[in-house]
Amino acid sequence: MTRKWVFNTSPIILLAKISLIDLIPSMCSEWIIPSGVAQEIQAGSNNDPAKIWVERYGKKWIKNISQIEPAIAAWDLGLGENHVLSWCYQNCGYEAIIDDGLARKCALSLQIPLRGVLGVILLAKKDQRINEIKPFLNKLIRFGFRIDKKILKTALEWANED
Repeated sequence: MTRKWVFNTSPIILLAKISLIDLIPSMCSEWIIPSGVAQEIQAGSNNDPAKIWVERYGKKWIKNISQIEPAIAAWDLGLGENHVLSWCYQNCGYEAIIDDGLARKCALSLQIPLRGVLGVILLAKKDQRINEIKPFLNKLIRFGFRIDKKILKTALEWANED
């Protein structure tokens, strides 16, 4: 397996909230939490599952990002998105795990491979790391994850859970 992922803040937060964060190391050969993403997570409340996870287990995946690519800075994204996309832009073979709409447009314009939290969950099902996606999608929605009903229906059909 040669998947190499760079995680933005919201996918880490959401995967921690739905108890799937511990699957990530088994789903890819390498994964990175940029320092800006770690900063955003660590600014959360003390009882936030993502903050707790990063402090206990995630520190070994944090990488310092010292420079934001000018082509990415021009998009006026948040710190985490800038760090994720800059890493992927500077290091071929990495996929951005990012849900923010503007950041996704930036990634597409710069031909940076990307996947969202839904894509990670679908891949977990494909890799037989989870049996069903529906319970996790329901939890995501309860936590405020916005997903178009057509996309949700398509994802459930793909997973044979419609």
